[in-house]
This record gives sequence, C-alpha cells and structure tokens, in this order.
Amino acid sequence: MKHHCTLIIAACLSATALPICAQSASAAKAAPTSSNTGVFDLRADDATKASFRSEKAVSVARVLAIDETNRLCSAADVAGKPLDSKTAKAIETSNLKTIKWPSDGKYLGDWKEGEKVAQSGRGLTWTDDIKSPNGGNCYNCHQIDKKEISFGTIGPSLYNYGKLRGVTDPASPAAKPMVEYTWGKIWNSKAYNACSNMPRAGHMGILTEAQVRDIVALLLDPKSPVNQ
Repeated sequence: MKHHCTLIIAACLSATALPICAQSASAAKAAPTSSNTGVFDLRADDATKASFRSEKAVSVARVLAIDETNRLCSAADVAGKPLDSKTAKAIETSNLKTIKWPSDGKYLGDWKEGEKVAQSGRGLTWTDDIKSPNGGNCYNCHQIDKKEISFGTIGPSLYNYGKLRGVTDPASPAAKPMVEYTWGKIWNSKAYNACSNMPRAGHMGILTEAQVRDIVALLLDPKSPVNQ
C-alpha cells in the first residue's frame, strides 16, 4: 500500500533524497484531497527511485507498481476517512474478477504443508534466495493452531475455522461456498473487504497456487489441528 509518509520517511534515509524530503515533508501537511496530491506522489516515486535499488527479490518497480485499489485505499487512509460504500463495492467487484481458481478444480492440498507455509515469514527481501518459496506469515496476524503460542491479533483467530463453519466434509456440495470463499480470501482479500490489511497472497504472486491450496487445507481439513 502506498502511503505518503512511509515513502517520505524511507526516502529520507538517503542523503541524496534530502532536498525532495524537505519539500515533501512540508507538502504532506496539505489535505490529501488537494489538487497537488499527484505532485506529491511523483516526488515520492522520484525519491524511491533515487534512494533504492533492486536486489534479488526486491524490485523498485514492484514498489512503484501501485494499482487503483491501493491508490484509493491509501488515499482514504491518509485522509482518515473510510471509503464510501459505492467505491468500496467497486473495488471488491474489480478484485473478485482477478481471483484465479484452482486450475485442476482441487481446493484442498496438504494441511501439513499448509502449516509450514503459515509458519514461514521468509521471502521477498533482498537477503532471500529468489528460488526459495515464500512464506505466508499467517501467524503474524492470526491465531491458527492452539499449540502455537506466538501469533498476532491484527486479524481474527482462525482456530476451529472449518469446524465453526460446519465444514465437516470439504468435498460435499454444502461446503462448496465456504471452500470457495476461503480460497478467494487467501488469493485476493480485497475481493471481500475493499481495504483489507491482509496481503493479496495469490494475486500479488506472494504464494503459489499449490501453497494456497495447502493453506485452504490447513483451515478446512477436519484432520487439521486447526479443527480439532
């Protein structure tokens, strides 16, 4: 998510960006709805380009590739006001269309592999091997397995996720809506909550289709410790 202050502060870490920072810090006091907002964005982009370089899994181009969803949500965040319902609905509708459903029709993989993905927070930093799989870092925001005592609370607890939703047989027709929702939420969270803090794991290429399948199994497989 593009946030004016975040980029300005990050850019200020470089001496070459100081002139830009001085101007941007002053300009940041203006209302985000100002006609100068576009100018501020360009200054932030210029500061990022001048101050950072692409290294292994980290790409400056990726940082600057802000889509309309992030632009609107960031603007709302800066303004301190929630999106209006019409804009939020439009964002959700747009993101829903981007969800890639399982190519083989199979939504559940191996919950044991899903736990490994959920536990791992590695990936997408300049110190990571680009050939190594990324982690989901799920425990950073959610409680998932009762045995794990270290977890974040930004997101809701997912313990007993499938059990609480009555999914005793993920292959049954009755479970299909919840199975599809779980896949879609992991693939692109903004399809269901316009400005969700949850990463768009599949959509942004953080996780592979196989990894998403394994996390769905972790949450919905009756044999998973999540549902015990």
